[in-house]
Amino acid sequence: QVHLVESGGGLVQVGGSLRLSCAASGSIFSINAMGWYRQAPGKQRELVAVIRSGGSTNYADSVKGRFTISEDNAKNTVYLQMNSLKPEDSAVYYCTAEVLAPPDPWRVYWGPGTQVTVSS
Repeated sequence: QVHLVESGGGLVQVGGSLRLSCAASGSIFSINAMGWYRQAPGKQRELVAVIRSGGSTNYADSVKGRFTISEDNAKNTVYLQMNSLKPEDSAVYYCTAEVLAPPDPWRVYWGPGTQVTVSS
């Protein structure tokens, strides 16, 4: 069993910054990728950023240059540094990880989500 726990969400003013963290725990043998999705009310869940085991990253166009994803492999933790926040960044942010945790095969796990609200 693998669990993901996010932290760091909250209320911030336009132009402010937040840092989200997500720690994966359990019988983890290997992690192929970790990332962040977000979902605003009435909208579909969308990819924000992903980081793969080799260190490559991808970002949604809407956050490029403002958000930075990073990881601490020793801690099975991924971070999302969010700068220059805008009201349209307000959403529930979900951590996700592609994990090999025997006896289960590779599968994607999700955290419960953390709310980010950007006030204007």
